[in-house]
Amino acid sequence: MMRTLGLMSGTSVDGVDVALVETDGERVVSFGPSLTVPYADDVRRSIRAVFGAEFPTDATRAAERAVTGAHAAAVRRWSSEQGIALQTIDLVGFHGQTITHRPEKRFTWQIGDGAELAHSLGVRVINDLRGADVAAGGQGAPLVPVYHLALARDLPRPLVVVNVGGVANVTWIGADDSLLAFDTGPGNGPIDDWCMRRAGQRYDKDGMLAATGTVDRARLERFSEHRFFARVPPKSLDRGDFSDAWAEGLGAADGAATLTAGTARALALAARHFPAPVAQWVICGGGARNPTLLRAIAQETRGKVVTAGELGWDGDALEAQAFGFLAVRSLRGLPLTFPGTTGAPRPMTGGRLNEP
Repeated sequence: MMRTLGLMSGTSVDGVDVALVETDGERVVSFGPSLTVPYADDVRRSIRAVFGAEFPTDATRAAERAVTGAHAAAVRRWSSEQGIALQTIDLVGFHGQTITHRPEKRFTWQIGDGAELAHSLGVRVINDLRGADVAAGGQGAPLVPVYHLALARDLPRPLVVVNVGGVANVTWIGADDSLLAFDTGPGNGPIDDWCMRRAGQRYDKDGMLAATGTVDRARLERFSEHRFFARVPPKSLDRGDFSDAWAEGLGAADGAATLTAGTARALALAARHFPAPVAQWVICGGGARNPTLLRAIAQETRGKVVTAGELGWDGDALEAQAFGFLAVRSLRGLPLTFPGTTGAPRPMTGGRLNEP
C-alpha cells in the first residue's frame, strides 16, 4: 500500500484540490484529509488567457509556472495544516490544468511542470496521465471511472456516477464490473460564465440565481437537438465546446435557470446510451452543491438522485483522490483507461514519473 496525494484542478478553474489516499491502485484502504485552495485571481486570469492554445508561447509558459507554483503552495499548506510531513508521502498524482482538449487531433494539454513540482516538494510526481491514451486514439477522458469502480464495489448495480465540473461526465457501472464512461455535455462551465458576465459573480452559489428564474423551454428543446448528444460514446469535450451563448437575450436569472436545465437535460439524453437502465444517479463534483441543479437532474432523468456525500464519499475530494489512485496504477503499470471509457484501442496505462 502507498500513501499518495492526488492533485486536481478542473476546467472550472476554481483552484487546487489536494487529497490523501492509501491504496495499491486496486483497492482503497483509507481516505486521508483533503483541502481546496482557490486560485488567486491573477492565476485564474493567466489560465483563462491560454484556453485553446496548441503550442507554447510566453503566455502558456507563464501560466504553467503559475499553475505549478499554485499546486506546490497548496500541497505545502495541506502538509502544514494537517501536520503530515511530505517525507511520509510515497507519491503525488498531478493532473495539471487542462487548457486544450482536442482528441480528434490526438492532442490534449494539461499545463503544469511535473519535474519542477517533484523537485519543489521532494516527492515523486506522476503527471501527463491523459497523453498516452490520446496518442493511441482514445478520448483521454474521463479518467476517473476505474476509481469510481473501486468506490462502488459494494453498491447495487447498475448505477451511474456523475461528475459535474466545468464539463459533466458519467461512469456507468454494470453488475459484472463493466464500465462505460463519457462526457455528457456542459457542466458548470456555461453557468459560471453566464454568472460572471451577467450577474457579476463567479458562479451560481447554491443555484440561487437559477432558482429565481424561469426555464425557456423552447430554447431547451433546441439545445437538446445538438448533434453531440446523438453521438455514440466514447466521446469527450473541451470546456469551450458548449458555451452560454444559447441563453443570450434572456435575463440573468432566466438564463441561469435555462443553462442549469441544459446541464440536467444533457444527462437525461446520455442515459439513452447506457447498456441497461439505472435507478440511482450519484452526483459528485461542484454540481453536487447546487440544489437547483440536483432538482433539475431528478426531474429530467426521473431517477433517484443522491450526492456522493450521502454515500459517505467525499464528493469535493473525489477527483483529487482519483488522481492519487491513478498515480499508483501508473507506477504499477496497471491500466488507467479502457475501450469502454475512452475508446482506446486496448486497456492503456500512462503517466510520466518525475523523481525529486
